[in-house]
Amino acid sequence: MANTPQSKKRARQIERVTAVNKARRSRIRTFLRKVEEAIAGGNADAAREALKNAQPELMRGVTKGVVHKNTAARKISRLAARVKALSNA
Repeated sequence: MANTPQSKKRARQIERVTAVNKARRSRIRTFLRKVEEAIAGGNADAAREALKNAQPELMRGVTKGVVHKNTAARKISRLAARVKALSNA
């Protein structure tokens, strides 16, 4: 347990930041799930629209430090390839 006043304050701050990051991560996952569901449903237009909405949300997670830049780029790239394949099919 924290003993010094500074370590107690840091513990409180970490709690708040953790809650914010958890909410951000959850929001990002929701957007990604919507893309996945549109792809699974075979709806190319809905998948394209969902991907368009998910991209800025994922990149916002990068700027906030919730997701690593390469992870976000990889996820977007893979989803875009799947959406493109769905559109061509």
